[in-house]
Amino acid sequence: MKCPYCSHTNSRVVDSRVSKDKAIIRRRRACERCGRRFTTFERVEMTMPLLIKKDGRREAWERRKMVAGLEKACEKLAVSTSDIDTFVDVIEQKLQDHGGKEVSTAQIGEWVMEALPSLNEVAYVRFASVYRQFRDVNEFMEELKNFLGEQQGKH
Repeated sequence: MKCPYCSHTNSRVVDSRVSKDKAIIRRRRACERCGRRFTTFERVEMTMPLLIKKDGRREAWERRKMVAGLEKACEKLAVSTSDIDTFVDVIEQKLQDHGGKEVSTAQIGEWVMEALPSLNEVAYVRFASVYRQFRDVNEFMEELKNFLGEQQGKH
């Protein structure tokens, strides 16, 4: 690991800790040349399928985009950053399990729509209003009626 202070490529691990969800290892390192300490984080790198956008363009999966969208949907709601990270982990696992080299953003949107009520129902309504691109209030009300019908069927 290259030292951020002197660029020397040899360092030794002083301390390692596993995150609560056991997905990330935090390592404290000491440079063998300058002796300064720095922190690195290690996480498994998953190969994700390419996303096919509505207009046919293909782009790489970017976790931060989904996190940002969910943070917006959950703004001022009782949803923690940790809950959002766990939710995105589930979506990423679905992408891995999908098995293909490409997946449509429409499919990912449907996965989010299916799982979002369990995270927060208000976030679901907010997300749906953007994702479904309602043309008028009647379309929005129809979606809300369907959602409420599904929720009553589960209880």
